[in-house]
Amino acid sequence: MTVLQTEIRLPQMRRGFHLITEIIHKAIDAEGHVEKGICNLCIQHTSASLTLNENADPSVRRDFEIFFNHLVPENFPRFTHTYEGSDDMPAHIKASIMGATLNIPVKNNRLLLGTWQGIYLCEHRDSGGSRKIVITVIGS
Repeated sequence: MTVLQTEIRLPQMRRGFHLITEIIHKAIDAEGHVEKGICNLCIQHTSASLTLNENADPSVRRDFEIFFNHLVPENFPRFTHTYEGSDDMPAHIKASIMGATLNIPVKNNRLLLGTWQGIYLCEHRDSGGSRKIVITVIGS
């Protein structure tokens, strides 16, 4: 069994849903080779998340942002955690809904994604800063 692990730091990105699939592929390639196995991605933040979805039409990512801003609005009058800014508590909720981890099968050192699937960094803050992702590949 082989275990590859690395951490990557993404540059600060504006609020929204950003395709990071190629960044993840390059990081895996740099660590070694796994014929078949599983890749775990874990974002080490509480106001950003990861998900898999449409990789071709950018309007999907814009619609995600519109939907989540409607679902969890800023300045909700019942929020008590407000001292870090009006976008902070909604970002925590969005991150919990979307999730901090992904598990994706690997074959010949490539993520086995569907034709139209891509990995999104879901940035829920206006100024979230750089984001760190731990990539762990376990296989043979």
